[in-house]
Amino acid sequence: MQKKYASAPLLALAALTATAALAHEFWLLPPQFFVTPGTTLNLHLFVGENFTGERWGNKSNRVTRLAQYAPPGLNDLLATATTADTLHPNVTFAQPGTHMVVLSTNNAFITLEAEKFNAYLKEDGLDYILLRRQQRGALNKPGREAYSRCAKTLVQVGSYTSTDTARAWSRPTGMALDLVPEQNPYALRTGNSLTIRVLADGQPKAGQLVQVWQRSPGQTVKITKLYSNQNGRVLFRLTNPGQYMVSAVRMVPASLPEADWQSNWSTLTFGFKGIPSR
Repeated sequence: MQKKYASAPLLALAALTATAALAHEFWLLPPQFFVTPGTTLNLHLFVGENFTGERWGNKSNRVTRLAQYAPPGLNDLLATATTADTLHPNVTFAQPGTHMVVLSTNNAFITLEAEKFNAYLKEDGLDYILLRRQQRGALNKPGREAYSRCAKTLVQVGSYTSTDTARAWSRPTGMALDLVPEQNPYALRTGNSLTIRVLADGQPKAGQLVQVWQRSPGQTVKITKLYSNQNGRVLFRLTNPGQYMVSAVRMVPASLPEADWQSNWSTLTFGFKGIPSR
């Protein structure tokens, strides 16, 4: 969203704060997507737009879940990562295979004036909420939103091998909005297709807007917008090496005194080396 900022320093600071609140994409980005067994990484959390954003600096009490889905099983990392006020998501990738790390937050709350809220809904593909607001006669009322976030990332430990049958990367997480890959992207070659299934409250979500963000060396970020089919699936090709993020947001009426709407934001990140097709 393009914003205009006032010249006065305090007004500019307030505008910048509002911009950060509106920039809802939230993702996990490891320093490396390909590591050797035994490597420990400090995972980075970003929030912002256009797959660039800025480091997320909220307190560790915002985090409700941090878990590593490793080939041998599930590791709960929440207690260790949240012992201090500042979140420390250090993860050790001991065993070879494809690992998935999941982080989720509790609700935060925001109220926007009517015009800004309506524009935000339209920009993020939430036109059905605009229609609901119209039906409620609320288009001229402020938008009161509660939002939570879920971020997943896939890390390849050692070289990919077909003997990695644990499929830790494909485990549904039980999050309110879950992006579940149906193929392992680290097993794919350039030009192969990847299918993502969108689950809302554990059920396939049809008609969901899904955005695919592709950042390749020396190129601008490429964005592809897709809508899930009747089985909740979207399909796209892995065309170039680089970093990929898949994102989605779902909004429903809230049953909270502080908010009229509840949104759930979800992302999945992974790396792609671009192995040539045979």
